[in-house]
Amino acid sequence: MTSDNPAPPGNLPAEPNSFIGRERDLAELVAILGRVRALTLCGPGGIGKTRLALRLAAMLATSYPDGVWIVDLADVEVAAAGPTEPAETADDQPPGGGSDPALNDRLVPLLTAALGIRHEPDRLLADTLTEALRPRSALLILDTCEHLVQACAELVQRLLAGCPGLRVIGTSREPLGVRGEIIWRVPPLGLPPAAGEDTAAAGDAALYEAVQLFVERAAAVRPGFALDESNLAAVIDICRTLDGVPLAIELAAAWVRTLSPEQISSRLADRFELLALGNRAAPPRQQTLRATVEWSYDLLTRAERLLLCRLSVFHGWGLRMAELVCADEQMPADEVLDLLRALIDKSLVSLDAELNGTARYRLLDTVRELAAEQAIAAGEMPGMRLAHRDCTLALAETIASQAFVRGEPSWTERVAMYHRVRADRANLQLALGYCVQRGDAEEGLRMCDALSGSWLASGDVAEGAGWLDRLLAIDAAVSPGVRSRALAVRAELAFEQLDYDGAVEYARACLESGAACKDGNPAGGFRLLALTELMSGRPAEALAHADAAVASARQLADEWEEGISLATRAAALAGQGQLAEAEDALQQALEVLTDNNGWGVANVLYGLGRVARARRDNDGAARYFQAALDLFRQIDARPEMARCLAGMGWVALAQGDLAVASACLPESMQLSLAAGHRLAIARGLQALAALAEASGDLARAVRLAGAAQPVFEAIGPLPSAAAGRRLDRLLGSADSALGAAVATSLLAEGRAMSPHQAVQLASVPLPEPVAPGTNGHGPGGHRTGGQLTDREMEVARLAARGITNRGIGQELFISQATAARHIANIFTKLGVSSRAQLVAWMADNGTEDN
Repeated sequence: MTSDNPAPPGNLPAEPNSFIGRERDLAELVAILGRVRALTLCGPGGIGKTRLALRLAAMLATSYPDGVWIVDLADVEVAAAGPTEPAETADDQPPGGGSDPALNDRLVPLLTAALGIRHEPDRLLADTLTEALRPRSALLILDTCEHLVQACAELVQRLLAGCPGLRVIGTSREPLGVRGEIIWRVPPLGLPPAAGEDTAAAGDAALYEAVQLFVERAAAVRPGFALDESNLAAVIDICRTLDGVPLAIELAAAWVRTLSPEQISSRLADRFELLALGNRAAPPRQQTLRATVEWSYDLLTRAERLLLCRLSVFHGWGLRMAELVCADEQMPADEVLDLLRALIDKSLVSLDAELNGTARYRLLDTVRELAAEQAIAAGEMPGMRLAHRDCTLALAETIASQAFVRGEPSWTERVAMYHRVRADRANLQLALGYCVQRGDAEEGLRMCDALSGSWLASGDVAEGAGWLDRLLAIDAAVSPGVRSRALAVRAELAFEQLDYDGAVEYARACLESGAACKDGNPAGGFRLLALTELMSGRPAEALAHADAAVASARQLADEWEEGISLATRAAALAGQGQLAEAEDALQQALEVLTDNNGWGVANVLYGLGRVARARRDNDGAARYFQAALDLFRQIDARPEMARCLAGMGWVALAQGDLAVASACLPESMQLSLAAGHRLAIARGLQALAALAEASGDLARAVRLAGAAQPVFEAIGPLPSAAAGRRLDRLLGSADSALGAAVATSLLAEGRAMSPHQAVQLASVPLPEPVAPGTNGHGPGGHRTGGQLTDREMEVARLAARGITNRGIGQELFISQATAARHIANIFTKLGVSSRAQLVAWMADNGTEDN
């Protein structure tokens, strides 16, 4: 059973434990966010900025119908120079807030990935992001902005200017400096008076937020722990020593499993006395957290310290990755789990969301910084980064070797692999960045080849192209086979970016590089040449290269490449009008790819659906589109899902099944809007116009078709010309039914709409089509004109008296164009096409003007 009030969309994580206190802070922040659009929660590390932002967002989630979304910007830091070492080459971005284009290139993709917006060919990703968010009422949280202040400020300013329904919460150690930004300094938790200053009982002390947090976290690690007279003074001292900083209190409370509150208080006092003798240039609360982390680190065993330092190389990990990267003769792999559990118990390692039934872990930023410093000081970091690179390379190549072959593993397991690659995106970027930094072109290009399927399926083509360009530019020896495969991937990414000249160049370089080796990808090179020739209107040349691709793939026993090359051959045949031969080639592709990767199978099924539709086999087309959709849904391939749903909708229209069309086409349109793809949006509006026309609502159809025209025109002449032909036919029908002046007015109104306004128009329930000759009566002669509004009834009476649109406007104090639109709506609702028929309907139903 589904809820009547489904949760709004978004990606807020579940809170890992209970949220303590801050009721007054939250009330104030709710009020602030009601009147401003940019709010930055500022404060030192560990003060609770992220937890406060998440709790605030959860409280406000129902106020944002388009969702609450959080983006962790620590990934950008990892991609830039790594989490632990400064940039060593020009290829690695320095930390700090510079407005570096490459930094922005990494910042924007994190947002689009979180929001499900894909890169659109031949368009800046920031433009696609802004356009997709423009109509949305949403809340966006940018978490950990301090190392990217200027880049974040520029992006937030742009989004706020272009997206009126968007509000942004940032968490940062310093303000963003955005116009209209409210800076809210996150305070520490409430503290009780010092034990010697007040005789407060335990019950009174328990009312303070800092004490509540300590007691709850202590009870979590030592069940039965409670605040009483025996430990009251020690707990108060701990909370006051730690300045009410939540993370510091949680770290201290974790030691209740091993130490009494009195012992914790004593040891912390010693630590802060040493701190007082040292450098106090840092802000006090930042020193507090640092000292607490150092104190926790010093209490660890040698083995626990070693593992914590080595874990700092990761940006999120699973147990197997920790065993592969961190284990050596000093730390056997079978000891890693017990040591990891000990670090979790001490709150130095956090449990993250599970992935495919496997636990994931992470380090909080402050802990990671300290651990990385210790690893660098011990000389371990270069070896750890190399081990991390090798581990992620092995992960990517293992998945690629299993994901694109016939037989085992199952498709369900391959879907899990796809999600695994997405979950380790930051680790993979870190490893690629290290390859660039070291000049390890061979290893980096191998990783790009292994990741190509993920980049293509998820739409991250710009990211993949960027890494390949940097690695291909390295002046280092690379085996011909590795270079050939990398160039084939680069050609495919260029094709997806509509860079057809570049695709040809890379495809030819792929063939040249692989000519003298047996482990290249000549089939990919030939296939990309075929695809570019198809786009250039040369199907005969495309067919020749597609045949060469199939032959090459068979020679190398590469069934994946053989299958997709057969699909390319089918497209070339269809381009020459040979639909039967195209269907045969697709069936061959399906046979080769069956029991292989479901993403490829889905693309072939979609191709079969298009061919079946072209051959007027509507039942077959619907089956193929549905089968493809089922597979695409499993990997959340939204643009492909939108195409399948659109295909199903067009087939339903051809069959006169308006119920199915009304279910498929709006969902397709919403997916396209969410992904931000203009061509899919324009085609979706065109499909909705066809649905409105089939439902008898010509006025709405003309408006929707008009809304599609500016989008088509912005894309280019080829799609615009095809759309123009469809529009001309629709306008011919509208001119006959509504009159040329009305049709022209409706078209102009549609062209003035944004795609989102047009979708709102399309979402209004369509009228039931009126059978010809019924004069607006249903079965048994029952009148159906009750659907006219009061204003439309006034207009209808005036029109039935022979008053012109201009006269109606003067009579009702409305414009002539508004009067014309009312007439168009009346004609559509009543199923009439002339004023004479309107007069007859009015007389027949007793509504003529008396």
